[in-house]
Amino acid sequence: MSAQVQEQMSFLQPVNETEVRKAVVKELKEYKALRVAVQNKQELKEKGIGQLFPRLQQTETINELKAKQIERALQYSLDEIERRIIEEKYLSTSRVKDINVYLDLGLTKDQYYESKKDAIAQIAKALGMI
Repeated sequence: MSAQVQEQMSFLQPVNETEVRKAVVKELKEYKALRVAVQNKQELKEKGIGQLFPRLQQTETINELKAKQIERALQYSLDEIERRIIEEKYLSTSRVKDINVYLDLGLTKDQYYESKKDAIAQIAKALGMI
């Protein structure tokens, strides 16, 4: 490795993988609700109806942006296996154990955990978290 590359890498702060994973998983879980909220808003708009329920916070625009950016991250930053891991593990409506996901996908335990780790890191990068 050249001296210049080593110097550039020394400026990068080490990433706490546990914190990154927790943050990404939290956003993915919230994404499920955001996706529904965006669909509900579109449905109301199509029917020409205003707000059905009391609005307790004015976060509509932020929620729409978050949903779009997470959707984009899932669509463009992951390969097919990584996307399926994230969808089955974090975006399904039921709790799924890791073993069930990697058996369903025909992966070994090591392949699964490596792909899951890579997928979470890619999502974090795509969302500007790291």
